[in-house]
Amino acid sequence: MRARHAGAIIALLAAAAGCGPKAPAQPTARTEAPRPTAPAAAAPQADPLGPRPELPKPKPFAPPAPVVIDGPNGTKVWLLERHTLPIVSVSVTVASGSADDPKGAAGLAHITASMLDEGAGQRSAVELSSAINDLGATLSVGARADGSVATLAVLKKNFPKAFSILADVVARPRFEAKEWQRVSALWQNDLRKRGDDPTRVSSLVSTAALYGPGTPYGHPVEGLLADAKTIGLPAVKAFYKAAWRPDRAVIAVVGDITRDEVMQAISRDLGAWSAKGAPAAAAAKGAAAGAAPAAKSASPGAQPGQGAPAAAPSWKPPRLVLVDRPGAPQSVIAVVREGVAAGDPRRPLLQLVNTALGGSFTSRLNQNLREDHGWSYGAASAFTEARQQGAFVARASVVAEATGPALKEMLGELARMADSGLTRDELAKVQAQDRADLVSAYETANRTALRYATLARLGLPETFDAAASQSRQQATLAGLAELARAVDPKSATIVVVGPQQEILPQLKAIGLGEPEAWDVEGQPIQVKRAP
Repeated sequence: MRARHAGAIIALLAAAAGCGPKAPAQPTARTEAPRPTAPAAAAPQADPLGPRPELPKPKPFAPPAPVVIDGPNGTKVWLLERHTLPIVSVSVTVASGSADDPKGAAGLAHITASMLDEGAGQRSAVELSSAINDLGATLSVGARADGSVATLAVLKKNFPKAFSILADVVARPRFEAKEWQRVSALWQNDLRKRGDDPTRVSSLVSTAALYGPGTPYGHPVEGLLADAKTIGLPAVKAFYKAAWRPDRAVIAVVGDITRDEVMQAISRDLGAWSAKGAPAAAAAKGAAAGAAPAAKSASPGAQPGQGAPAAAPSWKPPRLVLVDRPGAPQSVIAVVREGVAAGDPRRPLLQLVNTALGGSFTSRLNQNLREDHGWSYGAASAFTEARQQGAFVARASVVAEATGPALKEMLGELARMADSGLTRDELAKVQAQDRADLVSAYETANRTALRYATLARLGLPETFDAAASQSRQQATLAGLAELARAVDPKSATIVVVGPQQEILPQLKAIGLGEPEAWDVEGQPIQVKRAP
């Protein structure tokens, strides 16, 4: 037994000895696998379609010019025949708008235009609306700063009946008391709600801060609530009589219609439309009497007899304005300064500067605030269209916590554009965009009639767009760099609509100092001082 145990032990010890460390093996020489050689570059194959053609430089788009005809009772008729589709569009424009509102009656031009289609001729408001719907037509009336316009779009076969209704609206409004009570109440309710819309408030306060509250260009087109409460139907009737006159009207007709058909309709339905009493003061004349900020020199594009825009003697635009919206999650930031008149020869070129700065999705402002930083859904800028000195404004809605940084970036983009102008790539892009925008403006009969209405409202000739486009297509980098100083923010007014408690420290952090407090109606808030 012991012998067997001893043998087992000896066997285990021998196995353990065999598991001990071994002498290290000598390393064998390693042979590297040959590296693959790079294949020889394949010779470029010829394009089976041949060499790529070089595109010539696009030609400027020349918008179609209408035929201008003298109509009855002093009217001017702009006619453009387009027989491709059985559609006719009409605009009737008079050169009186909100800039003609009497002092203390802001919004009178707006509410007068709103009353024109609330019953006219033999039709009540409901009957007129039903008649237009039955014809498959659209009819609208509205006012802008420098003019008011009524528009109609209808199928060719229904043109005679629809034009008769438009003529009633323009020349024979009923101004019924029951309709006035309803329309006036809706108007005042809209003005009350306007204060809840920060973008509308920003627009209102920006123009008031630039031109001065209560001036022809410094009050909103739709008016002020305090004035709306005092305007009655007699004032509307008096304004209509002075403003909606045939000797101040341009009738633009575009579409599938002939000259004979147009003149027959105008003679039949507007032949009795006559001018009675003194005309309303021209919007530009009102602005020149004391609305616009001081200009260094008269605008080259000012209309004959209107004079240069003059500054309000006692008004100096503030540097920083704040409208408080407690608890708002966003702020609306705006930078506004004086612009140029619509007829100024510099304005077409300034449009190119603006397109690169804030006039398209790929513009500098939008790329910075939206794409690079994510502070905004969109940032934009524009030179406004006005008979007298217009405005330049850049605006964006941004998250409240980034109000200061976003405003700093906006001011920086304006300053860089003013200092350096456009790049060569930007110039090519904005000129291409200019052609596309102009084609779009004249693409349909309705858009063409609306564009003619705009030209008439601004006192511009019917050939203006063709000359302006040619000027833009011939623009140079050096010339635009000189004009780009028109967006310099150093002398601009900054308007912020947002939560004061949150954004005031941000504004001070970027060196803007103490703001002036304004209300939602575009009026400075008087600070009560302790006695």
